[in-house]
Amino acid sequence: MADAPRAELAGLAASLRAYLEWQGETGATGFPRRPVALSTSAPIAPPAALAPLASATGPTPDDPPAPAATPATASSASVAGHVRLPRLAAEVAGCHKCGLAATRTQTVFARGNPEAQLCFVGEAPGADEDAQGLPFVGRAGQLLDRMIAAMGLLPEKDTYVCNIIKCRPPENRRPEPDEIATCIPYLHEQLALVRPRVIVALGNTSVVALLDTKAGITKVRGQWKLYRGRTLVMPTFHPSYLLRPGPQQAEAKRQVWEDLQLVMKELGLALPKLPNSGG
Repeated sequence: MADAPRAELAGLAASLRAYLEWQGETGATGFPRRPVALSTSAPIAPPAALAPLASATGPTPDDPPAPAATPATASSASVAGHVRLPRLAAEVAGCHKCGLAATRTQTVFARGNPEAQLCFVGEAPGADEDAQGLPFVGRAGQLLDRMIAAMGLLPEKDTYVCNIIKCRPPENRRPEPDEIATCIPYLHEQLALVRPRVIVALGNTSVVALLDTKAGITKVRGQWKLYRGRTLVMPTFHPSYLLRPGPQQAEAKRQVWEDLQLVMKELGLALPKLPNSGG
């Protein structure tokens, strides 16, 4: 029994260390309060304040909004996801629909908890991801994990992480439009099975593909959007962009932290408590 408190203390220390690193990089202050549980398969309806956004954007004719889920239907969907997701991952592993299959080491499907309410979607695997078969495990992934920890969350328990395409483009180039068009049906089914409450779209490729828009990341970051007329999306900069040297990166990191705080607010997570705030 003594191991349990020791493990919990180690987890808290790791989370605090990650938050302090991210705090130093972004200029954020304070500490995240105790988070609410995000690992549940039961969907939570958006608050009334977001109703105008849903009405203004509206579902497309091809994507009618899903009916409100009862506990029974939510449970059935969760079971279906547990059965179908591994099969979908196997289909992806055997995919040869585009030229990227000839140059990949392996496909990269996802990491994290498929029952989490928060999903991060990036662009494509890099060299580290291609080698390990998991998304966001290189330098950008380490930064993403610090960002998640700064929100008071555990990456593998409280989030689900995937990419627009499942194979590494040669030399880490940007995916071609035909490669995205070929691969994105896998992502659409993946997201339909996971059913996150909020998606954070990381970078321009993710935003353009998920939202079917020509607007660039600098124009839409920090603004709530809808994926297929029903899932909230927060566009923000990709962690790899934040790692580039340059005078604009410090400001970009602060902007990403602002975006993540909006996500925290939507998910009911307590925002960082400012020092000497009296709360």
